[in-house]
Amino acid sequence: MKKYVAFIITALILLPCIAISQENPAASSAPGVAAQTQGKTDDQSASEVEAQQNTLEILKSIVKSKTTLKQRMDEKKKAMEKASSETEKQYLSEELAQLDKQMASAVTDFEMTATGVEVGLFVAKKKERFDWKNELLSLAEPGIMELKRLTVKARHKSKLNDELTNYQELLPVAIKARTRIESLISQTKDPVLAAALKDILPEYKGLESQVKNKVDLVQLKLDEIERQEESVIDSTQDSVKRFFKTRGLYLFLAVLACTGMVLLIRFIYQNLIRFVPGYKLEYRPFHIRILELVYRAITVVLTVLAIIALFYFVEDWVLLSLTIIFILGVIWAAKHTLPMYLDTSKLMLNVGAVREGERMMYQGVPWRVKYINYFCLLENPDLDIMLRIPITELVGKTSRRFDPHDSWFPCRKNDWVILSDGTRGGVTHLSHETVELVLRGGAKKTYQTADFLAMTPLNLSVNFRIKETFGIDYGLQKDATATIPDLLSAFIQENIEKEGYADDLLNLRVEFAEAGASSLDLVVIADFKGSQAPLYNRLRRSIQRWCVDAASQYNWGIPFPQITVHQGA
Repeated sequence: MKKYVAFIITALILLPCIAISQENPAASSAPGVAAQTQGKTDDQSASEVEAQQNTLEILKSIVKSKTTLKQRMDEKKKAMEKASSETEKQYLSEELAQLDKQMASAVTDFEMTATGVEVGLFVAKKKERFDWKNELLSLAEPGIMELKRLTVKARHKSKLNDELTNYQELLPVAIKARTRIESLISQTKDPVLAAALKDILPEYKGLESQVKNKVDLVQLKLDEIERQEESVIDSTQDSVKRFFKTRGLYLFLAVLACTGMVLLIRFIYQNLIRFVPGYKLEYRPFHIRILELVYRAITVVLTVLAIIALFYFVEDWVLLSLTIIFILGVIWAAKHTLPMYLDTSKLMLNVGAVREGERMMYQGVPWRVKYINYFCLLENPDLDIMLRIPITELVGKTSRRFDPHDSWFPCRKNDWVILSDGTRGGVTHLSHETVELVLRGGAKKTYQTADFLAMTPLNLSVNFRIKETFGIDYGLQKDATATIPDLLSAFIQENIEKEGYADDLLNLRVEFAEAGASSLDLVVIADFKGSQAPLYNRLRRSIQRWCVDAASQYNWGIPFPQITVHQGA
């Protein structure tokens, strides 16, 4: 069924392309276009005739080179028959083998230049033994060969350019060697030396001729490649057209197949899972998690099979091969990451070290695990934020069950706190990254959350206590433990009511604290509701003021530190 669907979609997409291609001949039948086409044909014919003439010249040069090599080989064979020592015979044999290789190369060049094709294409290949590894890799061969095909022209041209450069560098050396020998022959008057130089002269003439032939042959190949090359724009347009008519269409169909398969499986799963008990619970039970994991695995498998089946039906072995290469790569990578996948699978099944509905620490802040999936949800009730993180972030972490009285953060927004460095302010912004305080007067101070927590913030917005020490003179020692504390407590209570703090006062006590070095110290203990937190320092100052007012009213002496100096006799 998929085969027919794929071909129907392909036909619908290709209809406009076919219509356009049918219009092109009609358009090209215009006189101007016909004339241009005829001109191009004439230019191509002239170019082909010129190329054939060059080929004939090169073939003549190769034939001449072969004749020279044949003569030199005959000379070496005769010299071997006349040689008297084994060393000389071995030297001549090596030279003869080298000439034989040059002759074989000349024969190959002649055939390749005459035919215009690689001779090695027609050589029968040896039958290879069956190897399952090679057979497995052969599945990926079409994709690799396609990648090589895309660059074969550029690589071949680059190789020819390198060869041409090499032969062009060798040609001056060969010419120099030949001219030097000729110069020595013309200058010497020794007939024996002249004869010896004349014996080696044909060898270097043949070498020069061979290098020239190689230069001409390589240049001919390069000219042929450049002659056959199309313009970049035309080549690109043709490539784009071919791509959208073939592989581009198949890739588009593959995307549709993937999307359709994912949506189909998701639709079936969402409609069937509703009938499974426990589906609507806040924290999903184990069997629901198993079904969801199986659903995801089936989605991946069927999606991959849909792509493979599509490429198989349209018989595009290159795309099929690339798909297989990709799958093998994923499997190979999964081998190294298998422990991580096992850990994430445990987390998704809610049987790992981190579980839904429990408390965990992340980035120095406690969180409640709301939901575990490929992307997990963490929430902090006091910060009033929800954090989405990938499941890999939970690997290596632990969670625990939490008590209802567990604190999720030392404060909330609009609370007033005092830090260990003495800073007091109201919280205007809270997150797991930063905490912002507004100080009295409107100045703002921002802390990194980790630094803020390290300063052990004291939250005043719940309830808070003020303890202020007040000293009286030792002359009041008789009444300092009972009478005076009661009088001071009543006086402070009266002023608290008078200044409007009574509704927020939870507790007030005045007690004897200690006998100091120069005074009898009383302590005023006042507990207030958190609504008075912004006035924390004002209340401390007011208590001190009320103590001084009470001392003035009841004539209590307020001592000050004294230093007693004892003078020696």
